[in-house]
Amino acid sequence: MLDQSLTPSGIVQRLDDYVIGQDAAKRTVAVAVYTHYRKIANAMREATSAAKSNILLIGSSGTGKTLMCETLSRTLGVPFVTAEATSLAQTRYMSDELEAILQRLVDRAGGDLELASRGIVFIDEVDKLRGGEGAASGTSGESVQHALLKIMEGAPVKLGDGAFLDTTDILFICGGAFVGLDEIIRSQTHGYGFIATSKADNQKILDRLNSRVKPTDLFEYGLIPEFTGRLPTVARFMDLDRRMLARIMTEPRDAIYRQFQGIFRGEGVELTCDPPVFEQIAELALQYKTGARSLRGLFEELVAPTLYVVPDDRSIRSVHFASMFAEPVIGRA
Repeated sequence: MLDQSLTPSGIVQRLDDYVIGQDAAKRTVAVAVYTHYRKIANAMREATSAAKSNILLIGSSGTGKTLMCETLSRTLGVPFVTAEATSLAQTRYMSDELEAILQRLVDRAGGDLELASRGIVFIDEVDKLRGGEGAASGTSGESVQHALLKIMEGAPVKLGDGAFLDTTDILFICGGAFVGLDEIIRSQTHGYGFIATSKADNQKILDRLNSRVKPTDLFEYGLIPEFTGRLPTVARFMDLDRRMLARIMTEPRDAIYRQFQGIFRGEGVELTCDPPVFEQIAELALQYKTGARSLRGLFEELVAPTLYVVPDDRSIRSVHFASMFAEPVIGRA
């Protein structure tokens, strides 16, 4: 089930290897995941049912929501699939689409239904399912929310080959940008002072609770109460600043910079870049307003002209970029 040595802090350490920043979200998700699989294990020992601990991730595109889910699945050793809520709203055959998502989970598990039943399903863009929205040729966003309730809560679903996949223990993680939600949160009036035990604790607790996304905020946004009730844990992803974008290119185990250093190394060439290169790329990425999604394309654009000639010129031994806007310095044998 879950490695007994894998504590919430251990999960966060694994996430740190690939996901830069988002420390509060990592802790929230780590505790929720730990609790989810521990409850399943306890329920199996005691022959009882476990309450679901599905998760809602709120943050702009490119802030790391999908990456965090992918990293979680690798850490836990469970299959993982993604789907877009907007695609479900654009089809008239939603039950077939839901079945296809679960079939992909089984395929990722190598056909092992038991392993698939412990997997993770990430459904992105659920904020687009707010009441009244949806494609005219498909179904309304509210209808999609209702359709997702059953599998998110847990039910046996018949697949195309006649086999049944029980979704009771599948961890469903939903995500979305939820543009405008902060305005709704700020407009709400809260009175949490009564829970404070001291003057020092009072402000700390109030700040945490007042910044928390509450079910009523999501109702106001347009999600139905039943749907939000299936997502008891909410984690916020902060927008990435220039410093974080620059770190994303260099620090993770699979960082873009490290990947291309490996490619150049395979040609017998040392690739190096000065810090301003990453800062300049990060600045451009900020202007594109797509978070970390544009970093790879920008870095590839930087090195592509040089990489084009390197395999054909065996005299090249090193390539050094001091700026994104200057020709690289080529070292030859």
